Amino acid sequence: MNGASSALNVARRRIDLALTADEHADVLVVGGGITGAGVALDAASRGLRVTLIEADDLAFGTSRFSSKLVHGGLRYLATGDIATAKESAHERHLLMTTIAPHLIRPLGQLLPFSHGVTLRQRAAGAFGMALGDLLRMRAHTPRSVLPGPVLVSARTAARLAPALDPHGLRGGVLSYDGQLVDDARLVATVARTAAGLGARILTRVRAVVLRADGATVEEATTGERFDIRARAVINATGVWAGTLDQAIGVRPSRGTHIVLDAADLGTPSTALTIPHEGSISRYVFALPQAYGRVIVGLTDEDSPGAVPRVAQPTEPEIDFLLRSLNRVTAAPIGRDQVRGAFAGLRPLVDSGTDSSSDVSRRHLVAMSEAGFVTVLGGKLTTYRRMAEDAVDLAARTRGLQAASSRTASLRLVDRVIPSSPELLDETTGLTAGEVEYAVRVEGAMTVDDVLDRRTRVGLVDADRERCRGAVETLVARTVADLV
Repeated sequence: MNGASSALNVARRRIDLALTADEHADVLVVGGGITGAGVALDAASRGLRVTLIEADDLAFGTSRFSSKLVHGGLRYLATGDIATAKESAHERHLLMTTIAPHLIRPLGQLLPFSHGVTLRQRAAGAFGMALGDLLRMRAHTPRSVLPGPVLVSARTAARLAPALDPHGLRGGVLSYDGQLVDDARLVATVARTAAGLGARILTRVRAVVLRADGATVEEATTGERFDIRARAVINATGVWAGTLDQAIGVRPSRGTHIVLDAADLGTPSTALTIPHEGSISRYVFALPQAYGRVIVGLTDEDSPGAVPRVAQPTEPEIDFLLRSLNRVTAAPIGRDQVRGAFAGLRPLVDSGTDSSSDVSRRHLVAMSEAGFVTVLGGKLTTYRRMAEDAVDLAARTRGLQAASSRTASLRLVDRVIPSSPELLDETTGLTAGEVEYAVRVEGAMTVDDVLDRRTRVGLVDADRERCRGAVETLVARTVADLV
């Protein structure tokens, strides 16, 4: 760190906002998702003066709607995309061993040998997991971090995932991958780490026009417009990238998850991996989460047309996820047991294929005709490599004197919440300390920032409504203390 605090809050934002209009940055980053935050960190760690602007809040778009996995690329192996699988395994290794071991834990993933899983799918799944373990070894990830795959008995499978139908169950294969404590929290932590290196992180500042030497922006709370000057500009706005760079073809793909009570699935200790009917390369996952929840996902559907501010799940997608899960469970999970649902849009590079599931997950880093860099595609696991490539191109084409990237060995800052005896909600375990920390350290400015992007209480409407009043009061009080 360069001595700057890593805390993000309204007081720091006010100071940084005033300074930004008068100073000349080396790099202006547009977009506050995982890619933009990663770019800001990469550039700041090279000694560059960095300003990041985000139209809404950190992790407002795609980054908070993932499956919360840091995965080694099993799906890409199944589709023959070896390069992407290798890159995923390498980046997972860095995240789990060096960059963010405090934010990621190993998660068991069980492919059950149930009557709803064909012999071909069992064989393909077991073979794929063995290949995935080879990638783990190639990336030098020790078994103490990620154990290797093993065959398990029917009794063990039922113990790990009690909801499995015992009739016809012939055990399964258990492998391991990385699971984030939370995807939105990763974004906030990366942004905080960048702030600790001097980056200015400005939420609620929208780019109106991008240029090679800066941008015209609008501050959302006042409507004031002003210019930000920079030697290089990087467009990391994900599914909105095409609105700022018309030469880029963005093909949004909607990924939907549903939220269930873990108790309805017997409180599983491992995730379930369920092949799509008739497929050996596509899966639905049932993933244990905090707050006694399980999320089940995900879909991969084209989402043409105007990009919505927040994508919405569809009933056919919800029905598909329930049907997939119920193929292996003893008692069917009904629509009335779905406690919440959410959808995110993947910012895929349009390659002209018929189906979004066939589009490559490789990322694109390109110079626009206007002279700014656009970074697009990829996935959460490989955000660091995407950021490195984007800053490399900006430095090369805009004449920045920058050191080589060092984020492969840079640990993200810790999240240390002071103990608080004040429990705000018994069901989720939300405390006053968590809310205050979100506002004082993690840049939250509103009740929605806290409920939806610093905690994940808001994924269930009933939890959101129950907690909203107390959280809103505490946010207002904490913000007032800061300003």
